[in-house]
Amino acid sequence: MRKNKPLFITFEGIEGSGKSYQSYKLYKSIKKKRIPVILTREPGGTKSAEKIREVILKDYFNHNNKEKFGKYTDTLLYLAARNEHVENIIKPSIKKKKIIICDRFIDSTLAYQVYGKGVKKKFVDMIHKYILGNVKPDITFLLTVKISKAMQRVKKRKNKNRYDKFSENFYRKVQNSFIKIAKKNKKKYFIVDNTIDSTDTQKIIFNKFKKFIN
Repeated sequence: MRKNKPLFITFEGIEGSGKSYQSYKLYKSIKKKRIPVILTREPGGTKSAEKIREVILKDYFNHNNKEKFGKYTDTLLYLAARNEHVENIIKPSIKKKKIIICDRFIDSTLAYQVYGKGVKKKFVDMIHKYILGNVKPDITFLLTVKISKAMQRVKKRKNKNRYDKFSENFYRKVQNSFIKIAKKNKKKYFIVDNTIDSTDTQKIIFNKFKKFIN
């Protein structure tokens, strides 16, 4: 296996795609090989970024109140959390030559905020230019799923946030955006259909990981 080199792996997908579960499974598989690896997430990953996550994901206004964050306020919160995460977790881990597995990264901002909610891509790109530097994923696993199956999984969740409450049409639009992003760089992206609940998915992901690093 690849040694003495950092590797930045991201998992992307809509709610109910199983990306959090599969990112954890890959983390455990790599850890068993005694390879330095960390598992992190966005928004979040640091104490300060997790506080921003709470503000973003909770229903931060009274349900009867029509006031909500504007889409640019929402996006700026995500980018603020990312800045904290990149500076305090991702960059130091790259310097230590670790494997980094991240549940969501910049593609989620593009799929949800830019393509889903209509935030200007130039706005996001400009801020990324300053906060990311040369940081970019080496591999991205995009987990796709039938929308009806995703909704079934989301309904089973005990603790839901506001991103679990969008319409099927919105999730379909976002998933199509993820696929569009992935198809632009087939060497870096691996699209995996995770509709069926099976251990085969984690085997497929781990095999693709091994093939990539070898």
